[in-house]
Amino acid sequence: MKVTVLGAGAWGTALAKVLVEGGHQVSMWARHPEHVQSILTRGENERYLPGVNLSGIKGLGGDLDQAVADAECLVVSVPSKAFREVTHQLGAFRGMVVSVTKGIELDTGLTMCGILHETVPQAKRVALSGPTLAAEVARRIPTAIVAASEDEEAARTVQQLFHRPYLRAYRSSDPLGVELGGALKNVVAIAAGAGDGLGLGDNSKAALITRGIVEIRRFGVACGADAETFSGLSGLGDLTVTCYSRLSRNRMFGDRLGRGERPEGIVKESVAIAEGYPTARSAYRLAQKLAVSTPIIDEVYAVLYEGKNVGKALQDLVQRETKPE
Repeated sequence: MKVTVLGAGAWGTALAKVLVEGGHQVSMWARHPEHVQSILTRGENERYLPGVNLSGIKGLGGDLDQAVADAECLVVSVPSKAFREVTHQLGAFRGMVVSVTKGIELDTGLTMCGILHETVPQAKRVALSGPTLAAEVARRIPTAIVAASEDEEAARTVQQLFHRPYLRAYRSSDPLGVELGGALKNVVAIAAGAGDGLGLGDNSKAALITRGIVEIRRFGVACGADAETFSGLSGLGDLTVTCYSRLSRNRMFGDRLGRGERPEGIVKESVAIAEGYPTARSAYRLAQKLAVSTPIIDEVYAVLYEGKNVGKALQDLVQRETKPE
């Protein structure tokens, strides 16, 4: 299959490598043509995924029309804040569009496939998510992933597209749940990282993950997702690895918060965005609209956007009124 990956960050690069190894014709587009050219010249993505061989990928510079002209499938791996702007330019595309971006749009409360429904209405839309740290996938360290779509044929196609000996692909008919699990776990991971920065232990993190998945499930069901989805790869699986791994940008973001750094400074210094930062604001706003109880999201939002002290946020979270589990 002819596939174009839109976005040359760590995850887009790792997936391009997976597709090349599967025998597909893979092109890569990025807003900054010099970044793609550097990948082609050096055979690796020195900025986001150093040391990983990327031979076999074709570069397409910054011409988006050229990038999608002959593609049968587009893999969209741009930051959530740029997702609508980029996909709005794909309006006439009729093939397969796979979103691998994890986030919630602030103004609309839509997930990325929700945005695709508006910007690329004639395309077959699929969400791809799971416990998949880019550096590990690129190095063929075994894991699993899930392709989700309301179109079962599209889900099956993407499942086969990404299935490799080291990457077991499953499918789901609940793209909303898969996307919400992938987006909200980043917010909880910031809280987990903050606990690390404060010097808390494994008990604390296990409790946070357990209550975090309950909160994510409650939020997702209120949005119309299937509760069972959040027990799967894009829910509990992705939440666990993102909260524990030192490769997780969101956990590391939280760790720096726990050590006393300000969120604005961390964002300014970061090479790649921690999607939990913008998602915390989007999720908080949507939870308020839906009248859903989200204490972890609320405290992360307060730390990131209202200047609340991390230690005070932890204290308020722990000292909430007792209730049945």
